[in-house]
Amino acid sequence: MPSKEAIEAKYQAEVEQADRDHHKPTAGAMTGHILANLWVLDVKFHQALWFVHGPQSYQLQQVYTDLIAANRKQIDELGGVLLDENEFPPATVAEYMRYAKIEEEPRLKYEDAAQVVDQTAHDFTTANLFIDRAIKLAERESRPAMAAFLTGLRGYNNQQVRRLQAFLGKTAWEGLVEVDDDED
Repeated sequence: MPSKEAIEAKYQAEVEQADRDHHKPTAGAMTGHILANLWVLDVKFHQALWFVHGPQSYQLQQVYTDLIAANRKQIDELGGVLLDENEFPPATVAEYMRYAKIEEEPRLKYEDAAQVVDQTAHDFTTANLFIDRAIKLAERESRPAMAAFLTGLRGYNNQQVRRLQAFLGKTAWEGLVEVDDDED
């Protein structure tokens, strides 16, 4: 059984490595942001499921139930990808909150269904910015398994954006294109 001192030393080494990786981004650090974003999306999808209202609410409750199921699977799988790559996935609420870049909005529960769906499409678009960065970093660092998983995740997100936008009577990327200010 490891001593408290040994556990503390391992944890401090992890914290120092995470700090270095986030200041000069690595594929692992960027993927940690993606995992934290998925965690926040789980909360936001539940908010939508529980509070969506209006004529389309019955249909949208199933949409959000499906998004929650897929999201939870992605959280588990992406955590495994990080561990397979000898990286530490975020594992505490504090880490998730520190690394997440998708923002919560408690007032969203009062908006109409169209606004909730629009926000979800925007959240997927924000998530894609981090996925795109992580794919580039994984390719640069010769991490093909990580890049492949992230590419699949990007494809899934694109499909969800298209479906959500169709609900709003829009084309897949209409009104959603965001500029990545951190682009290399």
